[in-house]
Amino acid sequence: MSSLQKEQYIELAVGAETCAIRIEEIHEIIKMLSITDIPFSRPEIKGVMNLRGKVVCVMSLRGLLGMPDEPETRATRIIVVRYQEEYIGLIVDRVNKVTTYSEIHPPSAGHGRHLEAFFQGIGQQGDELVGILKLDEILGG
Repeated sequence: MSSLQKEQYIELAVGAETCAIRIEEIHEIIKMLSITDIPFSRPEIKGVMNLRGKVVCVMSLRGLLGMPDEPETRATRIIVVRYQEEYIGLIVDRVNKVTTYSEIHPPSAGHGRHLEAFFQGIGQQGDELVGILKLDEILGG
């Protein structure tokens, strides 16, 4: 078993899709806060929030993955990640659990090149398969 397979992940949901982010990439997970709009920004950028005195850009993971936005619910969360020396909030529909995967497979080539670039691998735990997000591609694109 490689060291990659012993890493912990946060499993999350956007729509009917389940994805995961390496726990090392996550600064914190918070409930929805007040978000201030940024005029003329890209649709996936929802605005900025004040996180204990720091201004944090908030983006919709649905929007970044090309999915339509949905109204927020009680389960909606903001996952704050560190990206290029800044904190960025990602709005997700739900955070499921902390988990590890018994096997990590390379991303499938069946979804087309655009979506394939968003995943660094496919985590497997029993019969369950979960795409592990590649934040550099999602946030840098």
